Amino acid sequence: MILVTGANGFVGRHLCDELQYRNIPLRPVTRNGANATTAIGDISRTTDWSAALQGIETVVHLAARVHVMFETEADPLAAFRALNVEATVNLARQAQAAGVRRFVFVSSVKVNGERTGLGIAFKASDPPAPEDAYGQSKAEAEVQLLKLADETGLEVIIVRPPLVYGPGVGANFSLLMRWAASGLPSPFGLCQNKRSLIYVGNLVDLLIKAAKAEMPNERVFMASDKKDLSTADLFSRLARLQGRNGFNLPVPPALLHAMAVALGKRSYSDRLLSNLQVDIGKTVESLRWSPPFEVDDALKKTVLGLPSRE
Repeated sequence: MILVTGANGFVGRHLCDELQYRNIPLRPVTRNGANATTAIGDISRTTDWSAALQGIETVVHLAARVHVMFETEADPLAAFRALNVEATVNLARQAQAAGVRRFVFVSSVKVNGERTGLGIAFKASDPPAPEDAYGQSKAEAEVQLLKLADETGLEVIIVRPPLVYGPGVGANFSLLMRWAASGLPSPFGLCQNKRSLIYVGNLVDLLIKAAKAEMPNERVFMASDKKDLSTADLFSRLARLQGRNGFNLPVPPALLHAMAVALGKRSYSDRLLSNLQVDIGKTVESLRWSPPFEVDDALKKTVLGLPSRE
């Protein structure tokens, strides 16, 4: 049986749906037990997981304090560490003590950094270079989990996805979809950047593979759709899928970046204009996995709100 934390989150809902579809026994865990899930309360370094872990063979740990655009905590790193490091290690230790065989941790490409050179892709073997508190907390959690694995024999697999999209996606991807649907042009015509993304159906398939496959030699894996897109290409594809022409105005990226910085929106500029590519070669080789959904099909399902299986 697979225990899924964060079962009511974006990825968690899709993962639980797919596990049920494949008739794989699961125990979805949420804070309040809504929607036929197991209630665990607030997740912290003192949470008692003993009841939830009974009969569990594998844990897929999705619950996390996620990256936010407008931080309100006085000490963001401490807040991220509390859930993403301390609570995660507490769960992993209790899982190992309860006889759980494998712990699949959903980390983030932010452990590697925020951007790559064009044509240069992040690898799992690269030295960590997080630039914000969220990425730092995920990096620290990875170190602690791998140490626990070495000390106890718990099988730990870490997956680092980039931006995840799919039906029900929110945040910046949803804003880009609405912009593309409006018929208004974008200013990305001269942006030749490349960014790795992953469709939620592809990520879910990878997580199930990580949970069920024989333990590979590697323990940290990058994730993506394999096909990287420029922001201009992504905008045009989203527009066409919504019956618009998706025209991109030829505005120099340097000018767009300068305007974003002047408006205090540098982070938006980085996400839209910079390169962020990941190399999934080791993931494909070691886990014998390839993304089951092509980008065009994945974007269509996202725009139309279709489940992956339709």
